[in-house]
Amino acid sequence: MIQTSPHPTPIRTHTRGLALGQLLNLPNFLTLLRIFSIPVFLAFLTKRHYREALALFAVSALTDALDGTVARWCDARTELGAFLDPFADKLLLVSAFIVLTIEAEIPAWLLGVVLIRDVVIVSGYFMLAFFTGERVPVRPTYLGKASTFMQLFCVIGALARMGAIWPRYWSGLLYVTLAVTALSGMHYAWRGLVWLGSREPEMFE
Repeated sequence: MIQTSPHPTPIRTHTRGLALGQLLNLPNFLTLLRIFSIPVFLAFLTKRHYREALALFAVSALTDALDGTVARWCDARTELGAFLDPFADKLLLVSAFIVLTIEAEIPAWLLGVVLIRDVVIVSGYFMLAFFTGERVPVRPTYLGKASTFMQLFCVIGALARMGAIWPRYWSGLLYVTLAVTALSGMHYAWRGLVWLGSREPEMFE
């Protein structure tokens, strides 16, 4: 005769407590604050309150640096945090680019390259995982970091009305960002093909 455990609930409570603890540790809490601040940031942009938007953008950048530092110092790194942190950064950056393009502060051709790069990287990741049945390692490259930095600089420049004050430098920044972003996308695509070439897809096994 099979006996059931008379106290199953503590196990479920413990699991729920672990998940909640992972979610609400300090680095993840800071990341969630950054995500929740995005609608406010976008509201400032649509109202063309660029000074307030720039201040909030700076605070978001500060929390981005802070949550990573706290996670390392307190050994509080989690899988959830590893997903949330880049998601929050990308959501803020792409949202800012879209709204600033609608407001004619950033040219549409630059937004197009930024979006195509991100689509190529994300779709390539899922295609590689599908064909090989493995979890693809994602490691940021120097070009990827440079691309993110240049895009952040473009958002800051647009909010600071750099185009009206220093039009020549603003044009240079846009073209450099275009080049670095395109090179970064091609580099990630090349790395994905090299990684795929070192493995045999499941369909051919």
